[in-house]
Amino acid sequence: MFAQYGSAIGGLVLVQAMLQQYCPSEIRDLLERYFHKGVSFFDPYIEISFHEFPGKYMKRSEAFTAIQNYLTENAASRAKRLNADSVKDNRPLILTMADHEQVTDEYHGVQITWYANKTVPATTTFSFYPVTQNLRYYTLKFHRRDRKLITQSYIDHVLTEGKAIVSRNRQLKLYTNDPQDSMWIHALFKHPATFETLAMHPDKKREIMNDLTKFTEGKEYYAKIGKAWKRGYLLYGPPGTGKSTMIAAMANFLNYNVYDLELTAVKDNTELRRLLIETSSKSIIVIEDIDCSLDLTGQRKKAEEEEYDMDDDDPVKKMTRTEKKSSKVTLSGLLNFIDGIWSACGGERIIVFTTNHVDKLDPALIRSGRMDKHIEMSYCCFEAFKVLARNYLDIEHHPLFETISRLFGETDMTPADVAENLLSKSDGKDAEACLGNLIQALEAAKKKDEEEARLEAKRERREKRLKWWRETTKKAKRMLKKGN
Repeated sequence: MFAQYGSAIGGLVLVQAMLQQYCPSEIRDLLERYFHKGVSFFDPYIEISFHEFPGKYMKRSEAFTAIQNYLTENAASRAKRLNADSVKDNRPLILTMADHEQVTDEYHGVQITWYANKTVPATTTFSFYPVTQNLRYYTLKFHRRDRKLITQSYIDHVLTEGKAIVSRNRQLKLYTNDPQDSMWIHALFKHPATFETLAMHPDKKREIMNDLTKFTEGKEYYAKIGKAWKRGYLLYGPPGTGKSTMIAAMANFLNYNVYDLELTAVKDNTELRRLLIETSSKSIIVIEDIDCSLDLTGQRKKAEEEEYDMDDDDPVKKMTRTEKKSSKVTLSGLLNFIDGIWSACGGERIIVFTTNHVDKLDPALIRSGRMDKHIEMSYCCFEAFKVLARNYLDIEHHPLFETISRLFGETDMTPADVAENLLSKSDGKDAEACLGNLIQALEAAKKKDEEEARLEAKRERREKRLKWWRETTKKAKRMLKKGN
């Protein structure tokens, strides 16, 4: 019997090979279509597939994510093979169905079967997107007599429950673009910064928080005015004023993922556009030090000047210029990324630029509509200092606060420098010693500022004397010339 079955199977394989070799593709497609039609006539079950990446640009399907979370919550406990994923804050492991595993679910007395499948791509590239992993999909199988219940009720139930589970168990992630395969890679976002701990004047913090809340509640308003549901923030100020901390506080306040985009790792405008499409809603897209990322400033160098600069012996400068030269992202491509047609693919996104030199940026890059709100991250004021004192020293008032308040009005110091002086409490020093160190640092900074101001005034006086001397000399020469 086994020999007869083996011969029959071998014959079928031979026939299939001959059909593939000698039969035209049109006839093969026709035979395959009628074969599946004949099989489906006798098969009472219907299958529906939900792919992880259904589109050309590899944008993850929200339906796939919702189904994955639904099955994890409701059906994965009945699976025999599971995948484990770690989480933060000592929460239990997340267990999901392994590939090629199946589980059953029940809905209104109807048994439904789910299969976790994957396909291996035939080539290493999918369009212009490099595929480095298998393509996964879930298959829903049910009896055809339950078709109406499944398609009109059960699938909506699964998607609704899955999205609710996503919101309930949402874990913030920090993404960055991998320069090797041009994909987003991520880690859990664990930055502890909040607006409560942010060193900034309370009124300014309240203004930013109200603006963010208004944005998250403005879906219908943005649709009404015909504008993509996004908002741009420009954070500018000297180094150490808390621009990166502000981004972390915004992410924790809104419960948004963060996409840290490294422009020098993006090859061209097409790749930049694709990376934008892959970002999810409820996310903050960050480009830090926008003035240093690429040649996007208003004061662009001429080609011959750049060639001259490449002769510089500084290896760091050479490496930076080489990175910028290897990227073909243009200012036009970046502007389209911010508020072009493609920026409307998805919603509830915030785009944040940071810079230390706002005057170097092209005006087209930071105009209203692109960077809607400009936030100056300035030097530490007394109100911001009180926040740091509460965070680092656990004090609200101290006799030395009056001296510190006066010094903040006379000199500039960044919140990072202030925090560095207060951080010495971890070395065993008490609050008064830390405040004393801060006062000494402020007085030293004040003396330095005064010395720099004195030197600047001296330089200006010298330049004025030189200018007077040149003008007097020219005038004397003219008078001598007239006398001759």
